[in-house]
Amino acid sequence: MKFAPESSTVKQALSAHAAIGLIAGALLYLVCLTGTVVVLYEEWQRVEQPDAPEMQHIAPAAVQAGVAAVMAEESGRVPQTGHLYVHMPSPALPRTTITTDHQAVHLAADGTLAGPEEIAWSDFLLQLHYTLNLPSLVGITIVGALGVMILALALSGVIAHPRIFRDAFRLRTRQSGGVALADWHNRLSVWTLPFTLAIALTGALIGLASVAAYALAAAYYDGDTEAVYAPIFGEEMAGAGAPGVPDVAGPLSYMQAHHPGVHMTYAIVHEPGTAGQHVQIIGEHSRRLIFGEYYNFDARGTFLGTAGLADGDMGRQAAASTYNLHFGNYGGLPVKLAYILFGVALTAICATGAYIWLGKRARRGHAEPRLLAAWDAVVWGTPLALLLTFLARLVIGNGAPFAVIFWIGTAAILAVNIALAGRMRTRGALQLLLGVGSAAGLILAAA
Repeated sequence: MKFAPESSTVKQALSAHAAIGLIAGALLYLVCLTGTVVVLYEEWQRVEQPDAPEMQHIAPAAVQAGVAAVMAEESGRVPQTGHLYVHMPSPALPRTTITTDHQAVHLAADGTLAGPEEIAWSDFLLQLHYTLNLPSLVGITIVGALGVMILALALSGVIAHPRIFRDAFRLRTRQSGGVALADWHNRLSVWTLPFTLAIALTGALIGLASVAAYALAAAYYDGDTEAVYAPIFGEEMAGAGAPGVPDVAGPLSYMQAHHPGVHMTYAIVHEPGTAGQHVQIIGEHSRRLIFGEYYNFDARGTFLGTAGLADGDMGRQAAASTYNLHFGNYGGLPVKLAYILFGVALTAICATGAYIWLGKRARRGHAEPRLLAAWDAVVWGTPLALLLTFLARLVIGNGAPFAVIFWIGTAAILAVNIALAGRMRTRGALQLLLGVGSAAGLILAAA
């Protein structure tokens, strides 16, 4: 006797299968959307906190004064901070900021403390892209897997459409039945293919590197992840000195004198205030993709050598280039604008892909009004929820619960859309709200 499931059961199973596919598509869309927005991470910080002191350069003595002031404030705090970071002024973010495990403060040009750094919304945006606001290892692994998925979709799309390059500029905009939408999807895919491959590959590497590091550390290094990264980024140095305020001005002056063409992006004090403390300067090399080279100094300011990211073996240089290639942190504003343009195109590809799929199902007699409503909520509701978090930053302030607002807002939009499926199409209402909210955000930000 053969078992034949009821037609309703088959229909429910197919709907569930389609829903799971849309969930994966929604995550892809979210990662592409947030990645596009976070290209302007430094610029968002300036919008978020416009009154922070800015400067093109800061004197080594002023940085030293700021480090001493922050370490005095940190004295006695438990647990003691493991690292102290000095963000040096850059063209994209001309501010000097000191960050510890407990606080982040801006410096004035003379080195005096100028108030706390308040960029919680920008950091929320970055973490949403990096980890989907999940626990770090879990979130970054999922995002890394999504990078692999984008890579597979891009390559399989090219293979599945033999004429895709021949028809690179063919647009049948007057055709019905989803042909015009499919043409836009395919054309954007061709035009952005090199960008998509680069972004997907580097995103997968960044996301899955943490998992690989934990696995290797557990298998070969007794759980020490720093030992895994040491062959690439250099080993953690054993400092030799006395407790107190380390010499940061000396290394900065050394860099100015001996490496004038290197732009210093960060000064890092490892184990500040302890006998093992030492200093690293991250120097950015012009016309290079590497995020920088590590220049190592002891606590007395004596130069000890580099990590070899700028002139080491090719694997090390490639690893050091992954981050900048992924986020467009090279070439200044023109490159950032290009990344935004390509990022918008990649986000549109994710959006139209699901619409094309749902349209094909409908034409085959498997119309899914709820899934279509859910996808409308993803495409238009996700940027609307992001906009709500930005408005919350402008109205409530730095302490607004951005992750809660985003995820609850997204869930609410999704629930309303699904509830109204079959009775009315809410896409136009979401687009209108997004436009009105964007105008409100511009007015509030300019006020």
